[in-house]
Amino acid sequence: MKLSRPARRATLVVHVVASASWLGLTLGLLALGATAASTGTPVTVEASVRAMKLLADWLLLPVAFLTLLSGLLLALGTQWGLARHRWVYTKFWLTLVTTAATAFALRPGVNEAVDVVSAGGPLPDAGEVLFGPIVSLTAYVFMTVISILKPWGRTRRGRRLRVAAGRDRVRQAA
Repeated sequence: MKLSRPARRATLVVHVVASASWLGLTLGLLALGATAASTGTPVTVEASVRAMKLLADWLLLPVAFLTLLSGLLLALGTQWGLARHRWVYTKFWLTLVTTAATAFALRPGVNEAVDVVSAGGPLPDAGEVLFGPIVSLTAYVFMTVISILKPWGRTRRGRRLRVAAGRDRVRQAA
């Protein structure tokens, strides 16, 4: 299934906006986590982790899923394919892993921090609010770089499909 030019362009815009939003949300989470981890004021710590929870609960997963789905649609609906080029394949798996990590590690860590801090306790572990955003930010920057540079060439499947397409063109010309 190939996307028409208008559909491909619209999907690309959605994907870039969703990806940039995910990156921006992660930067915001990192700033809030750093504030919570470095301040000695209980009110500031609580406000920071509550803001992190708000972003993680309402925005992070929808943006992550939109990024994943629009990227999948672009991969399947364009000449890039999902498993034809190593950079597309790598981005897909990293997006899948970071989406799962957001759902099953980052959000629970933030929720735990909110529960403890709201009950009057200190921030349980600075790593709970810093590790997730740092890892996510690193992954998103890496995915942005490979989206621009498109390194590593084709996969084995991509090379086979290219050879087969070349044979088909030769047959059609004859």
